[in-house]
Amino acid sequence: MTYVDVHPEISGRAVFPSLAPHPRDVVFDQLTPGLFASLIRSDQHRKALYYLRGLLEAEGRKSIRAIAALFGDDVSEQNLHHFVSSSTWDWMPMRRALADHLTGVTHPQAWVARLMIIPKSGHHSVGVGRHFFPSLGQVLNAQRAIGVWAASEEVTVPVNWRLHLPRTWLRDHQRRSQVAIPDGAGPETLTESLARVCAETLLGWNPPRRPLVVDSDEVHAAALFREFADSGIPLLVRACDGLALTVTDPLLPAGEGQTMPADQIMGMARDLRRPAHRGDARADTTRHTHLAATVRVALPDPGGWAAGRGELALLGVEDARGRGRTQLWLTNMTGVQPALLVRLTGLTEKVGADFTEISEEVGIRDFTGRSFGGWHRHVTLASAAHAIVALAGHARQGASSASGRIRERGPVACAAIHRRVS
Repeated sequence: MTYVDVHPEISGRAVFPSLAPHPRDVVFDQLTPGLFASLIRSDQHRKALYYLRGLLEAEGRKSIRAIAALFGDDVSEQNLHHFVSSSTWDWMPMRRALADHLTGVTHPQAWVARLMIIPKSGHHSVGVGRHFFPSLGQVLNAQRAIGVWAASEEVTVPVNWRLHLPRTWLRDHQRRSQVAIPDGAGPETLTESLARVCAETLLGWNPPRRPLVVDSDEVHAAALFREFADSGIPLLVRACDGLALTVTDPLLPAGEGQTMPADQIMGMARDLRRPAHRGDARADTTRHTHLAATVRVALPDPGGWAAGRGELALLGVEDARGRGRTQLWLTNMTGVQPALLVRLTGLTEKVGADFTEISEEVGIRDFTGRSFGGWHRHVTLASAAHAIVALAGHARQGASSASGRIRERGPVACAAIHRRVS
């Protein structure tokens, strides 16, 4: 009897005895039973274990060939390719199981929505196209996807994804058919893509109520606030310099009642700035000092949208040493102190660092297949691999001298924000 004949619900170490014991095995064993509960076929369950372990253990690019080679004759490249690219299993229950597990073992302070850019050399991968990326200052041939992350100052993990599909793909029936884009997929802007994956995650899955932090210079902040106006979701969204806002704050008498660009409003509020600290994504023991201020504003709307939904706040965050540009954020959490809002913006740095240090290492962008379903299945399993690495690292930190800070600082900041947005 080969090892692939072992019942897949037993531990990862028993299924993969040829591999050296790994410190992540405990997390692997805790996560996979619930994660793969929706895979009712034993062969799919077994292949999922192989693929997940391969993302963690294979050297270099996490191609299906490299993953299959890790296990020799026990699994074939063809079988793994079919499991990911053209099988029938639904990735959504697995993503929900991942989110449920994370909220059960960690204390997310926010949900962070972030753009993932996947450069491609060809034109056949689903959704690929040429786009200008403001954050990079260049045009790339790439796929674009939005990830929703469960985030705290200690652990960040992606739990849901939406692949943005350009109109050129959706209007071409032959291309749609070749990559199996679902019939219901229609044209949408990048902002609409982000809104839909966030609504699916935060409203459809009904996870713990936490602020949604959106960090993208390609998303229209005003459209997001209109989209989620009646949702009750606390929002903190990166705003562009030129976003037109109406000042409603009596602390700025010179601008009250006027509509002007966000950067001009924040320039008028320089005397309102106060010190605030943001956790450094690279080292828990380091704190960045910033200057921050908030100004009460409204979205200009002749139809009375702002009047019916209450005021918003424009947050400006700049480095106290004068390095870099002032970050502008728009929020409906008008009762939260600027210092706590700055802590939330710091989660985007943690997500960015973890994407580079963990997601990239487990192959989140390494899928070389062309199918819509294959892409979604791969990033789902790569998100699970990211979770294993992140949770294992968090457990090691918990055993160190930093454990007291992890137990006390994060939940205290989180609770302070929850009291103000509930």
